[in-house]
Amino acid sequence: MRRRPTDFRRPVKRRFSKLFWLTLCGLVVLLFIVLSSQDKQPSSRPTIVQRSYKHNRITEGLNITEEMLSPHSITRQLSDQISLAKSIVVIAKESNNLQFAWELSAQIRNSQILLSNAATRQTPLTAGESETAIRDMALLLYQAQQFHYDSATMIMKLKTKIQSLEEQVNSVNEKSSKYGQIAAEEVPKSLNCLGVRLTVEWFRNSNFQRKLSEGKWIAEKLEDNNLYHFCVFSDNILATSVVVNSTALNSKHPDMVVFHLVTDEINYAPMKAWFSMNSFRGVTVEVQKFEDFGWLNASYVPVLKQLQDLDTQNYYFSGNNDDGKTPIKYRNPKYLSMLNHLRFYIPEVFPALEKVVFLDDDVVVQKDLSPLFSIDLKGNVNGAVETCMETFHRYHKYLNYSHPLIRSHFDPDACGWAFGMNIFDLVEWRKKNVTGIYHYWQERNVDRTLWKLGTLPPGLLTFYGLTEPLDPKWHVLGLGYTNVDPQLIEKGAVLHFNGNSKPWLKIGIEKYKPLWEKYVDYSHPLLQQCNFH
Repeated sequence: MRRRPTDFRRPVKRRFSKLFWLTLCGLVVLLFIVLSSQDKQPSSRPTIVQRSYKHNRITEGLNITEEMLSPHSITRQLSDQISLAKSIVVIAKESNNLQFAWELSAQIRNSQILLSNAATRQTPLTAGESETAIRDMALLLYQAQQFHYDSATMIMKLKTKIQSLEEQVNSVNEKSSKYGQIAAEEVPKSLNCLGVRLTVEWFRNSNFQRKLSEGKWIAEKLEDNNLYHFCVFSDNILATSVVVNSTALNSKHPDMVVFHLVTDEINYAPMKAWFSMNSFRGVTVEVQKFEDFGWLNASYVPVLKQLQDLDTQNYYFSGNNDDGKTPIKYRNPKYLSMLNHLRFYIPEVFPALEKVVFLDDDVVVQKDLSPLFSIDLKGNVNGAVETCMETFHRYHKYLNYSHPLIRSHFDPDACGWAFGMNIFDLVEWRKKNVTGIYHYWQERNVDRTLWKLGTLPPGLLTFYGLTEPLDPKWHVLGLGYTNVDPQLIEKGAVLHFNGNSKPWLKIGIEKYKPLWEKYVDYSHPLLQQCNFH
């Protein structure tokens, strides 16, 4: 049989090549599966590491052991019992169950000793050694539940306790305010002594009265509008002396400074004696008493008319008409004192003057005040420092805006200002009849429904729309009741010790007293005799 030609034989190599390629594909698939499994394996490891890291962060800095984290931990069970027992001890004591509180405290100590011993030997607590402690504590906790020392009861008791403490705090604050007000109103023995000794000196020493009669040539200075005129209305001799002395020492031209002092009948002689025996760098000082003002009578002055009203007298001097509901500060009789209300009659007190700076007797002057007289008030009557920034208040804090008369005439958000250092244009005052405006509002507040306290509220009403704001550095307030920025104190022209803590009282703020005391000459014989120090 003849063979086929070579070209027509079956191609053996083709079968071998198919098998080769199939094997190669299988190897590639197997390699891909192996590689995929290796890629998945590392991705699970960071999760374990991350969880471990988070676990370490939670337990870091805490006194926690692995044994305490165990769900079967005896140490954790004992610790939880101790925490609960401690809170129940407090409630038991508050409930006056002292015997149970003592038993619970004793068991807490026993459990704490067990935990301490286990921590010392660094081995976990066993069920055998802690079984008694856990059982005894559980019995006591169950007993506490029978006493209704559960969470709800604890919350109610704590709320009651908090309410009781709040009432105690309110009572203490009220007493503190009352005693502080009494301390502020009382005249220290040393001041009373000074007044008595000065009165004796005035009537015993004819030189003082002769000095006063010889000084009649100063009458021209008292009415010279080219000079710097200041007025103080006070019955406090030493405080007024500090105002005059501090102004004189810080004035560039003390010989151009004129002080007009107005006091009452009681302090008239001692005030004259003090300013006659002491000189203040050439400052001119005039002393008057308001009892000499013939125009000051009940038919003209609403405050004097109100003093004749029986309800007003009871309100301020007895306080028996509202069961003590009104705070004591609203009942201070000084708010009916004419020395306090004379600020609304400055044009009548000084009819020849055109411009005057009003100073309270609880201020200290640190700078030369002569530039105040050249400030343009832009047609306004009153130049004052506004107090509506920071913690101070606007009109609605001083006035009763539930009253239609107040609500219809005044913006509740209008910026308030302060008495104590004010520059008054008396020409504009007379032109605008500002005293008449004051009378209008004072007469409508006989029943104290427009405002309750002091002379500032009627001042805000009287000078509404007639006040020119001054630079805050002219008048720094708060040294008699709060902390004041030291930079403000350093830059301030007038420092005001407004508040109960006056610098001449024992209740004065110690860190601010030196600002006032440096203008007192404690070496003066009369001050030494009256134990000023």
